[in-house]
Amino acid sequence: MPVPWFFLSLALGRNPAVLSLERVVGPQDTARCSPGLSCHLWDGDVLCLPGSLVSAPGPVLVPTRLQTELVLRCYKETDCDLCVRVAVHLAVHGYWEEAEDEEKFGIAEDPAIEEPRNASLQAHVVLSFQAYPTARCVLLEVQVPAALVQPGQSVGSVVFDCFGAALGAEVRIWSYTLPRYQKELNLTQQLPALTWLNVSADGDDVRLVLDVPEEQRFGLFLYWNQVPGPAKPWWHRNLTGPQTITLNHTDLVPCLCIQVWRLEPDSVRTSVCPFREDPRAHRNLWRAARLQLLPPRAWRLDVPCSVPAEATLCWQAPDGGPCQPLVPPLPRENVTVNKALEFPLLKGHPNICVQVSTWEKQELQECLWADSLGPLKDDVLLVETRGPQDNGSLCALEPSGCTPLLSRASTRAARLGGPLLQDVQSGQCLQLWDDDLGALWACPMEKYIHRRWALVWLACLLLAAVLFLLLLLKKNHVKGWLRLLKEDVRAGAAARSRAALLLYSADDAGFERLVGALASALFQMPLRVAVDLWSRRELSAQGPLAWFHAQRRQTLQEGGVVVLLFSPGAVALCREWLQDATSAPGAHGPHDAFAASLSCLLPDFLQGRAPGRYVGAYFDRLLSPDAVPALFRSVPVFSLPSQLPDFLGTLQGPAAPHPWRLAERAEQVSRALQPALDSCFRAPGTGRGMGPEAENRT
Repeated sequence: MPVPWFFLSLALGRNPAVLSLERVVGPQDTARCSPGLSCHLWDGDVLCLPGSLVSAPGPVLVPTRLQTELVLRCYKETDCDLCVRVAVHLAVHGYWEEAEDEEKFGIAEDPAIEEPRNASLQAHVVLSFQAYPTARCVLLEVQVPAALVQPGQSVGSVVFDCFGAALGAEVRIWSYTLPRYQKELNLTQQLPALTWLNVSADGDDVRLVLDVPEEQRFGLFLYWNQVPGPAKPWWHRNLTGPQTITLNHTDLVPCLCIQVWRLEPDSVRTSVCPFREDPRAHRNLWRAARLQLLPPRAWRLDVPCSVPAEATLCWQAPDGGPCQPLVPPLPRENVTVNKALEFPLLKGHPNICVQVSTWEKQELQECLWADSLGPLKDDVLLVETRGPQDNGSLCALEPSGCTPLLSRASTRAARLGGPLLQDVQSGQCLQLWDDDLGALWACPMEKYIHRRWALVWLACLLLAAVLFLLLLLKKNHVKGWLRLLKEDVRAGAAARSRAALLLYSADDAGFERLVGALASALFQMPLRVAVDLWSRRELSAQGPLAWFHAQRRQTLQEGGVVVLLFSPGAVALCREWLQDATSAPGAHGPHDAFAASLSCLLPDFLQGRAPGRYVGAYFDRLLSPDAVPALFRSVPVFSLPSQLPDFLGTLQGPAAPHPWRLAERAEQVSRALQPALDSCFRAPGTGRGMGPEAENRT
């Protein structure tokens, strides 16, 4: 934008030397070079693609230094823009590789090789310029005669006129050659700012101090700079300088801009947007943002300024937990503010909500159908995934993840997997979305809740009747039996409430089967077991580190315990961390939660927070007791299956059952582990899965 003379003088200083800035006449870009060089500026801008570094085939021209100078690009006598002139200094880089060999072995020079050495050098030099909101790249072709080609010597410079920029802008300049033989040169420069405007805070108010010369009449215009779209006016006054304008801090938004011009015919206007990076302005922006439902299946984000954001549909359960994103199967979408966007759904549902996020955090969430379709419903959302051969699978979206129907998980949807599948097939579920990859179904749970309470009341009545009869028949024997029953029920309830998170290193397929057998046996005790073998989908979506953080936090908050299963691979990883705590272990599989968790486990052990929260274990014949690193022996470490009773007692905590009951459960777990143990030790070529000698190989 052309800059009025009195604003330019205020920005660059009142020294008369300001007016002596060199002027570049005309809108065309030009290039010139040092004496002896020839250069040519390509027409139009080029793509800014530096490419990869390549080896120089011999002497080549490379940029060595950047210089800038402010000039004025003038279209008329008093109609000028601020412009940045860039000078690129060049030097010869590299040598002919054959020269040393010829001198060393006394080989005569080939005239065909000598000719290119005496030829001129040519280079394509790219200048990349960025100054918000402008980005440009230009290409300069430079040729150096053979007489100036001396390796390691400067050959001169090429000057480009010029890149337009605004007062107060931060400009960034890069230079490199095509192809690129070295790292790009870069230069960052802050242009002089508009010193006539000063923004200061005064409590809850913001003061705009406009240091315009006295008696100078000017117009002041405050507006929202909406891109794309026209500016939205907010406040306009004709004033006489200087002036101080007071704004409330709640009025600030990032796109609030100030425009000033002299009250003269055909006066040029100067604009500045001082609140683009103000944290208060960004907070006010999202406080003013609103999500609006548009019939039949559209929505719109109303916000004063254009901001980069993404929208995600999520499922909000009525229990008040976090809204679970439906990504996948539904994709994330970039949001265009103040524009209607279509929902990719067949029908609406009160539990479907919209989350709007920036690259930093989630900013907004609203359940748009709650007003028209009523409050949140106690429905379960089923996600159908379809394969290439029309083989599909159904899982229920729950706080712990997507639980497959007909699975053995201890969740509500898993227990009702068969009836829910029948509801989908009989059309009792509402289909929310459907395409070639899958579908979403909302299934009501009211009838199952009523049926469950009826069964509970019936069971209570039967139990009360049985107890009453027993009390009448054998009062003394029943007292002792009730006492034992009470202790067992208390222990069982405590065990069911205890959570256990199993962490292991996936050494090989045999060891994974052994870990799976242990997890299944503990699950039957019952304990609430979390292991990455049962959570592959969540690991793929969240990543091992995020999955471990969530499981560890939930386990410890519920009074559970984290079980470290040591194997040769796990010991090797631990030693690697202990020897060099600043470097992570080498590459592991995408589902290796043990490797991802070491950075969080070690601080607990080093700071003495591990006892009571962690338990160690290893399998007989797979690892010797001395192989477990000393740091981890601050917590109980058990050998399995020989120390199963003590191991199970530690897992169940203070409310563990009587020793005879622990021995009985340990025998059950041992029988469940035996086939996997035999298979693990019989497997040929398993390497790390065979006895103490395997430890030495790690």
